[in-house]
This record gives sequence, structure tokens and C-alpha cells, in this order.
Amino acid sequence: MHVVAIVSQKGGAGKTTLSVHLAVAAAAKGLSVALIDLDPQATAAQWGDWRGGDNPAVVATPYTRLDATLQEAKQAGVDLCILDSPPAADAAAVSAARAADLVLVPTRVSAFDLHAIKTTGELMRIAQKPAFTIFNAVPPRAAALVEDAAAVVRGIGMPLAPVCLTERAAYRHAVVDGHTAGEYEPGCKAACEIDAVLDWMMGRLTKPSSIAQAA
Repeated sequence: MHVVAIVSQKGGAGKTTLSVHLAVAAAAKGLSVALIDLDPQATAAQWGDWRGGDNPAVVATPYTRLDATLQEAKQAGVDLCILDSPPAADAAAVSAARAADLVLVPTRVSAFDLHAIKTTGELMRIAQKPAFTIFNAVPPRAAALVEDAAAVVRGIGMPLAPVCLTERAAYRHAVVDGHTAGEYEPGCKAACEIDAVLDWMMGRLTKPSSIAQAA
């Protein structure tokens, strides 16, 4: 079973949106997926209630029960667990990172958001797990802005995921009734971006060197 944590100190970075979209995309590829909501606001769990169904299974749990919840998922034959952590560099985020094989750190490409990931980067170094920044809600036709933001991320020593997620209306429209962009508009650009992130992520998880680093 693979475990991926979505971690960000700053609220509004798009953690839950990324979490639910990756969970649904992975389930669509035939994986058994559990989305574990560690955020006391339980936004992912609310989305799961709207959605219904059992793949992805959506479970809200306090971080103090994370190990037990992951063990239950493993015993149930889950292939992939995605951990949606609270928007803070606290014990819950540390627990999520330490339990994960891979950590994704979504951020917008604004100065305030980029400043906030410095703290998240320090947290990832404490957790000693492979972590990648992923740019989220990028304005269309913002190549120069992305390049400037990439320089900031490289400057603090955090690797950058090779796929950016663009600001698209499909994300907002889809989640209000428990769906995702790809279900709301099959084959749309948002769905293609999520699939690209998922393919890259699963490639990282299945690399022997990546697994060894995460052990």
C-alpha cells in the first residue's frame, strides 16, 4: 500500500481539491483508494458525504489515530491512501508526512504563498520524506510567473513537480456536489492535468529508489 500526504502550512493552497481529484483519478484507473481527512474542518469528508460510494472511501479521523486507520486500510486491501492534512505546520502535518511514502506540497504562485512554503519545507526535512512542491491554481498564460516561482522553490531546496495545475472553473463547479473536474467535463484540460500528476506520482512511488528513500 502506498501513502501520499498532501501538506501545506497555508490555507487556500488547494490541498483538499488536489486530494479529492487524485483519489478519484486513481480509483478510475482501477486502484482501491482511501482518502483520509485529518483536517478538523473535515472538508474532504463533507465532499465524500455529497459523493457517496466507497471508492474512493473517505474517512475523517484525528491524526492521533492515523497509524491505526492506515493499518485498517492495509488490512482492507487498499492500494493507495491519500492524506489530506490541516493547513498548519503542526503535529498533524508532521504525522501525515512521517506516515507517507511521498509528500505533495501544493502552493499558489503568489509571494505570500511562496513565503509560507519555507516553513512547510522545514517540516518536510524534519519528517525526512521525499516532498515535492506542486504549483496550483496557476493563472493562464503565466509562464514568466511560474518561472519566477520555480526559482524561489529551488532556492529553498524543495524539488518541484513537473506538472502545474491551472486555475480552471471546472474544479469549482465539480466539487460542489461531490464530483471532480473530469467527471463534470470528461476529457477537459483540468482532468488531463490531474491525470498527468497522478501518472508522475505513481511513477515516483513505484521506483525502487523512491521506495527505499521513503522507508
